[in-house]
Amino acid sequence: MPSKSLHAGDRTGPFELPVSRELVRQFTEATLDDLEQFCDRQLVPPSLVATQVYRAQFASITELVPSDVFSAARSGVHGEHDLLLHRPIFADEKLHTFSRTHSARPSGANLRVTLHHATFDDHEELVAEQWWTTVLLGTTAEPTGPALPDYSFSRSAETALVAEVVVRIDEVMARRYAEVSGDFSDHHFSVEGARRSGHEAPFLHGLCTMALCARAAIKTVGGGDPRRIRRIAVRFAAPAFLEHDLVVQIFERATGGFALQATCGGTTVIKNGFVELTP
Repeated sequence: MPSKSLHAGDRTGPFELPVSRELVRQFTEATLDDLEQFCDRQLVPPSLVATQVYRAQFASITELVPSDVFSAARSGVHGEHDLLLHRPIFADEKLHTFSRTHSARPSGANLRVTLHHATFDDHEELVAEQWWTTVLLGTTAEPTGPALPDYSFSRSAETALVAEVVVRIDEVMARRYAEVSGDFSDHHFSVEGARRSGHEAPFLHGLCTMALCARAAIKTVGGGDPRRIRRIAVRFAAPAFLEHDLVVQIFERATGGFALQATCGGTTVIKNGFVELTP
């Protein structure tokens, strides 16, 4: 057992969170988001803030996770993401993010670390919160912090399927998304790079897959209005491969909100997803 543990509540920041009109243009083109509300590049797509908080996530996890815990990990993968919007966000707002340790949970031979990112405007009003869970492979620590919300669902307990959207994933999408996120990892573009990551073919960025799920929810249960998305949460189960179709299915939950799942090539890539709309 490592000599040190994480401490829920430890905080870093602030980190700037830029959301320019040009970034909105790049993001909507990368995710094939042709909604009329994005044409003037003023309204920021809900999941764009998830892409932009990556810098805060990367800087914070190396600071908030003790060095002996972090250095013992073979690598880390994005396990879950939960985005809560308190209001719509608009391009060129001056936003900043504070990050803190939310929780840590041993999971077999690995450690699930969740950081909470709170984003504020220049009036210090809270505009968005995100819970980013990273699975650190091959390391562990004492459990700390509260449990995450449970969005798991059983199709037998849900109403009938209310929406299904199919999106074609190609290499152009991966490259355009990399230009937005700055993530040009080789496993998104070459077979050799994918194999080094344990997969047989290049695959899409996880947050881009989440963005496609958000797009599907907006166009169907959201009535085409991105301002109605209050919350979207996903659990990454497997990568979505390039040159394949992503099939997003949405179910109405008996307890409120919508359940979401996505498959690619017959494999579940997003499970236990959740979408909440504003009234």
